[in-house]
Amino acid sequence: MTETPTATKEKPAHRSGLAAAAREFVLIVVGALIVSSILRAFVGQMFIIPSESMQNTLLVGDRVVVEKLTDVKRGDVVVFEDPGGWLGDEESGQKRGSIGRFFEVVGLLPDSSHGHLIKRLIGMPGDKVACCDSRGRLMVNGQPLEEGTYLYPGDAPSAMEFQVTVPAGRVFVMGDHRSESGDSRVHLSDTGPDGGNPGDAAFVPMDKITGRAILVVWPANRFDKLEVPDTFKSIPAAGPAPDKPSISLTPPPK
Repeated sequence: MTETPTATKEKPAHRSGLAAAAREFVLIVVGALIVSSILRAFVGQMFIIPSESMQNTLLVGDRVVVEKLTDVKRGDVVVFEDPGGWLGDEESGQKRGSIGRFFEVVGLLPDSSHGHLIKRLIGMPGDKVACCDSRGRLMVNGQPLEEGTYLYPGDAPSAMEFQVTVPAGRVFVMGDHRSESGDSRVHLSDTGPDGGNPGDAAFVPMDKITGRAILVVWPANRFDKLEVPDTFKSIPAAGPAPDKPSISLTPPPK
């Protein structure tokens, strides 16, 4: 007697359809995370402003977009890694937990700014930055800056006097809220994180610059483009950049 073959039981169509949809969803999510991570690494990312040092241009809690494709220049607002010991002078962003940090890394959450600072770029390599002229104005290459459009109301351009020449491969930065900013001026007598010459810590290495802030995107009522103030457009060209900084904590001739 011949046995009748047992029919193979087919899986319900709706189950295979759900499995395919789930796989497709996972692939889309993974692809989105990869694209977001690449954009964050090479194009731009968002940061949360952690301190008062850039008021009123940027307020604590503002979300700013930082782009990484263009070279920085005088007058730009730049985000950079701590060059060594700066974050003892002002608070960094609050560090997130491992899950929050993962979403930061893949670009799905704004960077909490832990380990980063944000300032205005005042001097490029070879620039001579000095405070102050007879009218109390900051000078770059002998040209006074008219800082009324961005300097915090009531602040002087600088409470301390100095003359510096920015060395090769580094920049000189200052916060817009000068009386609350632990910027390049504060470190003019400090050595670098690995020792070295006095004043080395005052100048931010260009390879530590993450990018330039171009847009405030949150809160919505503060949505605004960050542009270079007009006063920086008439600065004379820089001279040759020395290998080591030139620093004097005396005022320039009036």
